[in-house]
Amino acid sequence: MNNDHEKENAAIASLDYVTHDCILGVGTGSTVNYLIENLDRVKHKIKSVVSSSVDSTRRLQSAGFIVEELSTVGKPDLYIDGADEVTHHLHMIKGGGGALTREKIIANASQKIICIAHSAKLVDILGKFPLPIEVIPMAKSLVARELAILGGQAEIRHDFITDNGNIILDVHNLKILNPPDLEKKINNIAGVVTNGIFSLRSADLLIIGKDQEIEKYNKE
Repeated sequence: MNNDHEKENAAIASLDYVTHDCILGVGTGSTVNYLIENLDRVKHKIKSVVSSSVDSTRRLQSAGFIVEELSTVGKPDLYIDGADEVTHHLHMIKGGGGALTREKIIANASQKIICIAHSAKLVDILGKFPLPIEVIPMAKSLVARELAILGGQAEIRHDFITDNGNIILDVHNLKILNPPDLEKKINNIAGVVTNGIFSLRSADLLIIGKDQEIEKYNKE
């Protein structure tokens, strides 16, 4: 089965966790797009929706949802999002689509996080996928030098500006053996808005589409 079918199967499986009067946080990316396409199945259960990106907001509005501000809804009951990489410990790299800061804000505000992904996203060690970092533009050289000290090679994502008006540095050659420690170290670099390691607040449930099956992993 190809990745698109696995993505859609994982997205559909996550709908089982949408409860009545749910305040739902919706992530960003190709797997989440399948979630949005199928949300009408549980629309009657959803009290309100918040979104992690301009793109997802537009898709949700096209699907007939009114998208609220996080400050209005307070604490989402559930946040569903994809990942660029995820381990069996439910640590993730996110930000391939550039929405990592808003994704991390909603994730940290939510009571439960579900990661949906296809089977190739499940890895033993994070770092093969370049780590995205949102950076204030004037700090790009400073941040790149500090990342080199940590063993990474930073490359600016050309022709891309985040929804917050910042740039993305994609960091290569990192082998992330201790995700929480590296997440904190990078976030402490002046000029970093946030980085794409999601481990201090990791997923609570991982739903993987694998061939015709669904695999689920709970936080240990």
